[in-house]
Amino acid sequence: MKTKVVKHISECFIKPEYETAESKNHYHLGPMDLLMLSIHYIQKGLLFTKPTNLNGEEFSTEKFLQSLKHSLSQTLVHFYPLGGRLVTEVNEERHESLVYVDCNKGPGARFIHASLDMTISEILSPTDVPLVVQSFFDHDRAVNHDGHTRPLLSVQITELIDGIFIGCSLNHVLVDGTAYWHFWNAWSEIHRAKTGELTVLLPPVYERWFPEGYGPTITLPFTHADEFVLRYEAPELRERIFHFSAESIAKLKAQANKECNSQKISSFQALSALCWRSIVRANRLSLDQVTNCRLAINNRHRLNPPLPQQYFGNCINAMKTSTTVAELHEHSLGRAALSLHESVANHGHKAVLDHVTSWIESPYVYNFSNTFDPNSVMMGSSPRFNMYGNEFGLGKAVAVRSGYANKFVGKVTGYPGYEEEGSVDLEICLPPDSMAALESDPEFMAAVSFP
Repeated sequence: MKTKVVKHISECFIKPEYETAESKNHYHLGPMDLLMLSIHYIQKGLLFTKPTNLNGEEFSTEKFLQSLKHSLSQTLVHFYPLGGRLVTEVNEERHESLVYVDCNKGPGARFIHASLDMTISEILSPTDVPLVVQSFFDHDRAVNHDGHTRPLLSVQITELIDGIFIGCSLNHVLVDGTAYWHFWNAWSEIHRAKTGELTVLLPPVYERWFPEGYGPTITLPFTHADEFVLRYEAPELRERIFHFSAESIAKLKAQANKECNSQKISSFQALSALCWRSIVRANRLSLDQVTNCRLAINNRHRLNPPLPQQYFGNCINAMKTSTTVAELHEHSLGRAALSLHESVANHGHKAVLDHVTSWIESPYVYNFSNTFDPNSVMMGSSPRFNMYGNEFGLGKAVAVRSGYANKFVGKVTGYPGYEEEGSVDLEICLPPDSMAALESDPEFMAAVSFP
């Protein structure tokens, strides 16, 4: 059978509708931003049912695209760094570089219109996510440092037979998950308003956070990209979405707390513990192997004083909890969940401050080989992000999907469940043999919910 491919129909660039005084300045990056230079862009998107009519008129793809372009231009007035490019100023004598965003460099954000001769039901496979979904996103395999020559933001609208997919690739140096979905929410809000008003309910906050005595700029101890930019090619992976109902998650939470005589373990900590234990079993690791469970943790409210939720940029850590495979298997789900809870509880202002201060004294950048390993689990994104609130006049999306970016063995991405409040969808990436083992794991599959 002939493989169906995404066809690009048109491409253009979108600039902010107008300049502001702030957008004429250079936008400097903080420590937690610069850490991301060798990691992939963030690639997430929403799949919608194609309507027969929109706003009382027969649906027109051309009109819909024009409305998206217009609202995106308005949104970029607020999120003006996304229309620029990265710039590096090199000091050869001191062997250091200053990386920042020139908000006026380049043609703006890329906007692509594409098509695919497939249906929503074919995309929402009951088993693995089809590989063609990776083609719903621009910047395939790009790392954030490529933002010197590539757009920092690229939007691709892929038209299916009966659906529309809006995919957004955004440079991870500028945003973490919180800021990424803040941009989506603002864009949807402006698109929905259609009144010419450019205000958003919660505008982004651009003032960079630094430990006292540091900033407002940080230099890196490199003069050439090849000193720290490492390209990454994922191994063969199966990618599957598993659904957990609110009832199933409540049972996991109750089980974990009962096993530890505790009331502290959260729903997501219990679910993460289940994934950690089950994925390690599926990977058939030796009992003496050290394994980690990393949680992408938002630092904004952990700092003292806290940062606003709309702080724009990266303010996260991949917080690590470690044990051996033997320890993980010999003890209960509750024990694993409690260890995750204790790591979260201990991750306060001092932990964040110590991490950032240490980094400033000896800067480095994340790459896949020094940050993630195939013996561990990484819980990324968050079911708390407002993903399904972004409707663009099309009604509620039917699914969230992601691109190639930042996928590796043991990567788990959390989405809010489509069907009910409190439910969660997990996107899990594993080698084929490990995924088959996970699909046969009694503890894991007992918690999975099926339509």
